[in-house]
Amino acid sequence: MPPKGSNAVTKTFEMLDLLGESPEGISAAQAADVTGYPFSTAYRLLGGLVESGYAHFDARTKIYTLGMEVFRLAQKVAHRRGLSGATKELLRELTETTGESSILAIRRGNAALTVLTVDGPQFRTTTDPGDESPLHTSSLGQALLAHDPNADATIEALDLVARTPNSITDPAKMRSRLERIRTDGWAGQSEENDIGMNALAVPVFDLDGTLLASLALAAPVFRRTLDELIDFVPQLTETAAAIAARFPR
Repeated sequence: MPPKGSNAVTKTFEMLDLLGESPEGISAAQAADVTGYPFSTAYRLLGGLVESGYAHFDARTKIYTLGMEVFRLAQKVAHRRGLSGATKELLRELTETTGESSILAIRRGNAALTVLTVDGPQFRTTTDPGDESPLHTSSLGQALLAHDPNADATIEALDLVARTPNSITDPAKMRSRLERIRTDGWAGQSEENDIGMNALAVPVFDLDGTLLASLALAAPVFRRTLDELIDFVPQLTETAAAIAARFPR
């Protein structure tokens, strides 16, 4: 959790963020324990979110979850940033062409935030819109990190924790990986972020060279090797260019 705020608005957003990090929901007592707020404060903040539609309260289980108002706002943001409608259709076409799941992510702090996904015909992705993955373990994150003008400083600031035995946790090895990504034009990882999954991502650049997002294909290891995913780089690059054209200027 981020540091506690000192005003009601900040505390409310911290509580909303906590709900977002708790997909199975959370009780008022648990919220108080995580935030360090008194139970009465946590209960009041959650009640306000329920009243405004940003949280849902299950009277039977006493559990709070995100409300539909959050979904409504998320849809508006996605539309405003060109991340819905035609862009979703581009991911569908990519999945139909390749037979694998496609994922679009943007940079959010030191994480890759999933904004759109299209599941493959047989296997769903291991991430959903709103999920965050580490920059150093996911192909989506590595594609973003490789084109960070302050990549060296970012690597120093990152907590290079291993998600799997294959994750890169050494800063020097990460710098070497990023250099290769910049040379190759794509980022590939095999079971570095999730056991049993291979993924390959390319950056999404605006016409002026601004990094907008990263686009990946993900496949179970028994369906596609990383080398087989590399064969799809032309399709990924073409789709990335089409996505860039839909971002608002």
